[in-house]
Amino acid sequence: MPRLLTIFCAAALTILTGGLGGCRDVSADRLYALKLDHAPEAAEWERVLPRVVMVRGGRPHKLTSFAEIDDDTVHVTTASCHHGSRLPDPIRVDMRAFYTDHDLYLRLAWKDATPDRALMEWGFDGVRWRSSTSQEDGFGLMWEPAGQFAQFTCSYACHIKDFGVNRSSFHASNKMRLAQEGAWLDLWNWKADRTARYGFADDRFLDQEGMKGDVSGEIFTPNSRQGQAATEGAQPFGENDQPLYDGDRRPVGEGVHPPGSRAPGYLVERPTGGRADVMASAEHRGGEWVVTLRRALDTGDRRDVTFVPGDSRGVAFGLAVMDHTLFEHYASTVTERLVLLNEVQARDLKDLSAE
Repeated sequence: MPRLLTIFCAAALTILTGGLGGCRDVSADRLYALKLDHAPEAAEWERVLPRVVMVRGGRPHKLTSFAEIDDDTVHVTTASCHHGSRLPDPIRVDMRAFYTDHDLYLRLAWKDATPDRALMEWGFDGVRWRSSTSQEDGFGLMWEPAGQFAQFTCSYACHIKDFGVNRSSFHASNKMRLAQEGAWLDLWNWKADRTARYGFADDRFLDQEGMKGDVSGEIFTPNSRQGQAATEGAQPFGENDQPLYDGDRRPVGEGVHPPGSRAPGYLVERPTGGRADVMASAEHRGGEWVVTLRRALDTGDRRDVTFVPGDSRGVAFGLAVMDHTLFEHYASTVTERLVLLNEVQARDLKDLSAE
């Protein structure tokens, strides 16, 4: 599709409503990908129509944790008690998309004044190594193969276990899994420290048993002597621990480390095969994260969704955003869909605007 037509279609979509059928009527509550014959350029990203996805229920980095709760409190925030004790403002995620004959390009941007790029980072004070409590930002995209769930949202995958309240504290943990036997979701995880190091989003899937990599095995391991020890009671990142490798991937203990030296909290292996399908580039600018993903329309992997240009139904997805946490996430609460417009549908849009 020529560039001017692409930009025209994006503008036209802002004034159309209804259901998608030959593109005569276009729903305004979907993310539309427009076709290019090349990778999208900066100017095209800025001109294309965004879909703003609202994610709710998390805990922003700037807020402190739990407020006082009493014995009668069961759900502090009924809609998403495992997402945190407060109801902060939702996060607006600006999503934009293009595709070529072979690849999907997806860009996500959201405000975050505190970019968190280091998970459990170590620091050396000249005498000993100490682990910080630093966390990382990130997001997860869950894609639903057609026909599994009606009105798909993240709620199909998010479960609470071990929930309890005891005076001013509570405990709960998320178990990401599906209740429906035989069902699965395609899952892309971007992490501001671990996956951003090598420019990818972790390609996984979700089923009844939980989250699994498209290629099995663990690619994130604690950079911790205690974490590698088989000793009972070992405490990774504790007072008596130290990293295995420094920031230059040299074994700690070999050579001199000046005060102020840093070491990553986790070691990362480059993904291979199907786990490396989703490429990612990221930057934090002007107080917001901007992350661009690229994946083949059809990877050939049975645990990956296929994106089909011209499919009026599109692919349903859910989005979760993590702000300095591995657990308490913001999540989308309405059905979202990505639709790849083919050239016939784009021409219909142009004809419709001329009527």
